[in-house]
Amino acid sequence: MVKLKDFFCKFYVAIIMLFLYAPIMVLIVSSFNSSKSRVLWGGFTLEWYQQMLNSSIVIGALRNTVVLAVGSAFFATIIGLLASIGIDAMRKKEFSIVMSITNIPMLNADIVTGIAMMLLIFRFMPLGFSSIMLAHITFNIPYVILNILPRFNQMDISTYEAARDLGAGPVTSFFKVVLPDIIPGIVAGFFMAMTMSMDDFVITYFTKGAGVNTLSTMIYGQIKKGIQPTMYALSTMIFAVTILLLITINLITLPKKSGKNKPR
Repeated sequence: MVKLKDFFCKFYVAIIMLFLYAPIMVLIVSSFNSSKSRVLWGGFTLEWYQQMLNSSIVIGALRNTVVLAVGSAFFATIIGLLASIGIDAMRKKEFSIVMSITNIPMLNADIVTGIAMMLLIFRFMPLGFSSIMLAHITFNIPYVILNILPRFNQMDISTYEAARDLGAGPVTSFFKVVLPDIIPGIVAGFFMAMTMSMDDFVITYFTKGAGVNTLSTMIYGQIKKGIQPTMYALSTMIFAVTILLLITINLITLPKKSGKNKPR
């Protein structure tokens, strides 16, 4: 009976994984299909990858996407780290209020956030690449905070107190004791912010100016004409990079044996 139950549990998980990843497998196979048809196999080819690399439009959109993702993740990580330090020092009631406010942008609909960003930014500067960067930094900050804060709770507070008792100042204690403990959270927050920035469409669509394209907006513009096979190749490459990032994050954020957790 136990073996039968284990079999059905594994079978159920396998079905779920199949539904999740079957479309991605179809996409990957289509990127190597010489035929533009999604149902007929015309033979193996790398033509779509070659066309993708030779397309100035695709490369330009990819460049904008990467610069936005890395740039917004970098600044959001710095702001999120400083915010996490302040939030961690709050009392329980203040902590709960601020964390509730931090969760609002994550629970809010993207279209509401996108329109709100457009109205705010347009009052102070023209829409363009800079406006997208500001919008991406803003919506990435909560993800960074939620990755870093748990590291503060897992940290052994007695080590920090010992450093202070031995004469180290607050800044020295932070860089020598606290920062090494929370580095995994900082790295995870950076990668999470970068992934969210690359994946975003709605906020980018409302805050971008004329002539500025990212991968998401470029693909959206192709829907009316039909998606080109070069997009299959590009999506396959992005998927491969994402898998590598996830593996890196998981390796960096492996749970470590820690001392006493700091009580909240």
